Amino acid sequence: MPGLARFNAADGDVALALLREVCASAAWAREILARRPYPDAEALLGASDAAVAALGTGDLDEAVAGHPPIGRPAPGDPVSAREQRGMAGAPAGLRAEMLELNLAYQEKFGHVFLICATDLTAEHLYDAIRNRMDNTPEREREIVRGELGRINRLRLARLAVHPVSEGATRP
Repeated sequence: MPGLARFNAADGDVALALLREVCASAAWAREILARRPYPDAEALLGASDAAVAALGTGDLDEAVAGHPPIGRPAPGDPVSAREQRGMAGAPAGLRAEMLELNLAYQEKFGHVFLICATDLTAEHLYDAIRNRMDNTPEREREIVRGELGRINRLRLARLAVHPVSEGATRP
C-alpha cells in the first residue's frame, strides 16, 4: 500500500499533521504516531480503535470539536463535504429541521452531533439525530466514541491507500 509505506516513512511532523487531519485529538494522533511503523492497514486500524477507546473525556471532546455540524461541512473542506454528501441535495425544509435539531442537540449534550455520515441519506441523518436526542449524556458519549472510531477508520483507510506527500492535506 503506497500510502501506508509513505506514512510509515514520513517525517514525524508531517505524519502528525496528517493524523491531526484524520482526528483532531492530539492524544489519539500521538498514540498512532508512536506505534509506527505499521505492517499493514489492519494494524493501523486496530491501533486507531485502541486509541479511540482509550481517549479521556477531554481528548474525546477535542476530537469531536474538530467536526463540523451535519448539514454544514467546513467551507473549502472536501473531506467533510464528501462525508456529508447525503445532506447536499436535501429539501430546504429538511435542512432547516436539521439545523434546529443540531442546535438542540448541541445545547443538550455540549458538542456537535457526531455520526459517521458517509453514504447516509439526509433522511437517515435526520432520523438518527431525532432518535439520539432522548439518550442520556452517558449513553450519547458511548455512541459518539463509536461514531468517531468509524470515521477515523474510514479516513485512515484512505490514508493507507493514497500516497502521502510533503504537501498533502486531509486523506
